[in-house]
Amino acid sequence: MNQPILTIVVPCFNEEEVLKETSNQLSKVINDLIEDLLVSKESKILFVDDGSKDRTWEIIEEESLIKSFVTGLKLARNVGHQNALIAGLETAAKQSDCVVSVDADLQDDINVIHSFVEKYWDGYDIVYGVRDKRDTDTFFKRNTALGFYRFMDRIGIKLVPNHADFRLMSKRALEELFKYQETNIFLRGLVPLVGFKSTNVYYDRRERFAGESKYPLKKMLAFAFDGITSFSVAPIRFVTFLGFLSLVLSVFAGGYALIQEIIGHTQSGWTSLILSIWFVGGLQLLGIGIIGEYIGKIYSEVKRRPKYVIEIDRYTSNTMEKNIV
Repeated sequence: MNQPILTIVVPCFNEEEVLKETSNQLSKVINDLIEDLLVSKESKILFVDDGSKDRTWEIIEEESLIKSFVTGLKLARNVGHQNALIAGLETAAKQSDCVVSVDADLQDDINVIHSFVEKYWDGYDIVYGVRDKRDTDTFFKRNTALGFYRFMDRIGIKLVPNHADFRLMSKRALEELFKYQETNIFLRGLVPLVGFKSTNVYYDRRERFAGESKYPLKKMLAFAFDGITSFSVAPIRFVTFLGFLSLVLSVFAGGYALIQEIIGHTQSGWTSLILSIWFVGGLQLLGIGIIGEYIGKIYSEVKRRPKYVIEIDRYTSNTMEKNIV
């Protein structure tokens, strides 16, 4: 078996503070893998600039001139982490035997990429990087994350707990992944659907090397809700259950009111009337909102707009120039 061509895909959005260090450390990882005869000398690092407003793309181009492993992909505008990652994966899969995806902030232990490749040699098509513990997280983030994984499992969505987007995928696994054409992408849920032989590699997550997190609480909640609504109709069923429960309670309340009327114990109750109106009105708005979320997803899917637009592709052009030479 020849050494496989590995590409490490790194989505970037306003990462100028950390990018040079990320490039240095990933270049060392690639070089060590080549020296250990685990990957081909044609292996690359592909930085995907997701419409950054700072010097991210300029730094990527500077690094590509200095380091032979470094290439770049510049998207025409910001399309979000998942779409930027898909752009990198689809580009890299054309020239690679296996692809590793990792964020640019160096929180994931890139040294375990060596273990990823060893697992690939053992015949695994998908290797998940899984956090061994969450000591670097706040109490709130740690417990909400664990609650999210439990909830997703309860509603039938099979995720790999404590796994983000740090993984290795073989070429054939990527080809199957790309057959999932939905616009609303949640890769943590899609990748396990691919199947094939998979395994986990555990590591300790670090503090961010520099810069600020691109996932504040608001984005994390939106991301979690996208994952739930992309893979399950449980929220709609929950609204149906609430509606049924409200109907049952209304029957009992109506019976109680009728009995009070018969025995002559009725009293005018403005507060109870208003509270019941608010309660039922709140349920209706909740139901409309959740149904609207699904309708919005349908609206996005049927338009079939492209997930991203590539402005500059240094990865493919560099490979083609090398083949011509």
